[in-house]
Amino acid sequence: MSTIRIQTAQNVVVEYDTASVGDRIVAQLLDWLVMGLWALGVGFLLDKALDSGTLKNTFFYVLVAAPLLVYHPVCEIFFNGQSLGKQVRRIKVTRLDGTRPGLGDYLLRWLIGLFEIQMTGGTVALLAALINGRGQRLGDLAAGTTVVSMRSPQNSPDFELTLVPPGYQVVFSQVAALSDHDMALIRRLYQQAVARNNYVLLNDVANKVKTLTNIQTTLHDEPFLRTILRDHAALLQEENAR
Repeated sequence: MSTIRIQTAQNVVVEYDTASVGDRIVAQLLDWLVMGLWALGVGFLLDKALDSGTLKNTFFYVLVAAPLLVYHPVCEIFFNGQSLGKQVRRIKVTRLDGTRPGLGDYLLRWLIGLFEIQMTGGTVALLAALINGRGQRLGDLAAGTTVVSMRSPQNSPDFELTLVPPGYQVVFSQVAALSDHDMALIRRLYQQAVARNNYVLLNDVANKVKTLTNIQTTLHDEPFLRTILRDHAALLQEENAR
């Protein structure tokens, strides 16, 4: 699995593992499975409910053909760069500057994908991703995006922070003011800094978090960021439990 270095708008370089070709193929196969089940299910209901004719054909185009055509851009726009298959494989679309792709980026990837994936069975997209050093297919090259892995090794500090001990009490409730994108960046930078003993980066990230949240604490940078990340995981756990 190759690594891609992304420079964020804050001039911080973040390293991501690019999604493997295998993950992207499996995600696409899962998406095709979802699309196939949708077509079969809705088609069966239409066949039972309507007689042959113009009305049935119209409903088929509206309820089957149109959703399948726009499946990928709609999913990626509303699910933060992930189709259902990508969610299963824990990969997502992101811009090379680390920001979330815009509507135009998703649509451009989709339009080119109609050729390199749908019309060629994925052959052109596969070759482009293999040849390109950043795992980009033609649509990614045009839109300035790539697909990265959201997994973290189970022996990494990042994985440990997702484990909230029973009865854990949130220390800094101000963490709720940070967006999911902010927390993903903080988590990634924390993991890099700890792995490389980069105390300057830890201090920069800690100061940025304190500025954004108005938190005042005497905790050192590393335990402070660990607490922030665990607080966020605890708040998400509480929200999902409601």
